[in-house]
Amino acid sequence: MSQLTEKDRQLLIKKGITEAMLDAQVAQFKQGVPPIQLYKAAVIDDGILPLPKEEAAKYAAIYQHRKKGNTILKFVPASGAATRMFKSLFAFRDAFEPDRESFTAYVNRTGNKEIRAFFDSLERFAFYPLLKAYIDKHHPDFASLNEDIQKHIIVNSLLNEEGLNYGNMPKGLLPFHRHSEKIATPFEEHFREAVLYASDDEEADLHFTITEQHTEAFYKELNLIKPVLEERYGIRFNVSFSYQKPSTDTVSVTEDNEYFRDEDGNLLFRPAGHGALLSNLNDIDADIIFIKNIDNVVVKKYTDETVFYKEALAGKLCEVQDEVFKILHRIDNNKVKKKEVKRILNFLKEININVPDYLYKFRRQYALEFIKEQLHRPIRVCGMVKNEGEPGGGPFWIKEADGSYSLQIIESAQVDMSNAKQKEIFQQSTHFNPVDLVCGIKDYKGEKFNLQQYVDPQQAFITSKTYMGRPLKALELPGLWNGSMAKWITLFVEVPIITFNPVKVVNDLLKKTHQG
Repeated sequence: MSQLTEKDRQLLIKKGITEAMLDAQVAQFKQGVPPIQLYKAAVIDDGILPLPKEEAAKYAAIYQHRKKGNTILKFVPASGAATRMFKSLFAFRDAFEPDRESFTAYVNRTGNKEIRAFFDSLERFAFYPLLKAYIDKHHPDFASLNEDIQKHIIVNSLLNEEGLNYGNMPKGLLPFHRHSEKIATPFEEHFREAVLYASDDEEADLHFTITEQHTEAFYKELNLIKPVLEERYGIRFNVSFSYQKPSTDTVSVTEDNEYFRDEDGNLLFRPAGHGALLSNLNDIDADIIFIKNIDNVVVKKYTDETVFYKEALAGKLCEVQDEVFKILHRIDNNKVKKKEVKRILNFLKEININVPDYLYKFRRQYALEFIKEQLHRPIRVCGMVKNEGEPGGGPFWIKEADGSYSLQIIESAQVDMSNAKQKEIFQQSTHFNPVDLVCGIKDYKGEKFNLQQYVDPQQAFITSKTYMGRPLKALELPGLWNGSMAKWITLFVEVPIITFNPVKVVNDLLKKTHQG
């Protein structure tokens, strides 16, 4: 490994990265990231709690009772660009030449069926009136043109910078829904959700993680919608934004694990994936935090069920938290009698904590030390939906280095798929994670946990990338709801698929949950 230059050191200072942090990243490249050892898939009644409607109603009632005494915040990762969402449209824009081939010939040649569905349903998209207005203004002869040329104009008008520029916008600011004549972005829809389940009926706190380049656009949208929504709902919105911190960037290395340098000889750093947002979450001060991706929203008529299950997950968190806090207070006050220890150890098992059989034979003092260590951690309750082919991490029991087992959200990239047994276990998964979490980040004394202490660094990702045609290795931090929360108390709860409505590609907006 080459020596750091003074220029390198100045860059580290600017980013807030210490040389020790840099050395740790390089060491991880050299050591590699061992694959996760899956023990078994988490399934209903073995890692995933079923949630019948009547039980969900009980938990929702618990949350409704408790929320007035707690600070609540909605944490929304919203830095994603819309580029991938329009992948099929970009491919069409760049490859289709209407003077050389017909639209049908293009579809047959490329197999790009999404583009046909897009045009067949164009008027159903919320952005259609804006697109039509732009074309009417800038292409007054549009109606007289050949249909293939019209299609090319439509896509260019939608994506290009001189048009609506949707290809370069953050996904959170795109027109997703139409409510009568009103067009709503997913950014706005999260405000409406916050009123319904993440407020105290007087105020609602929302935090969005965004990219710095889109700050002005988000504030512009905020200033447009906030006064209108506050008047409509009679509530005050407290909105904050943050960026992925430069100190969470990771250095790139060559295939030989030497520092990768750009054309100017500088160390090349890259954003470290959504795991970097743990630092943003760690800055938040709230009793109950809902985490949900920016694109997972629905039109009004499908909101009730979504809200109901969000409140049910929060109620489950409150129930578990109450019991955990009660036990820890009793331990502190020396009120746990010997005959209670077995019941408490059984409770630990109920909340998916690995309890060795020999603990039941321990003296009270030592058993209570184990109990306190296990319970004094942040808590997360994660919604899980039945796997219907959507991409995303799944719930698994994994084997830890010390031989114990823990419940985790695992991505396919973390598993050695060349190992037949591991691949078989991965394929046995019945549910997946829709990024639907309710978190408790304070302890029984009301003090915030330092969330950085509950990360499993061995759940990082090393990926192969290129920079200006040159191969490199990149390091992603453990994912926010994967390894970054690996050492939290974790509960998985089954929720209906109707609560999961992401927009990964533009045609997802044609699904019923996005049609007003």
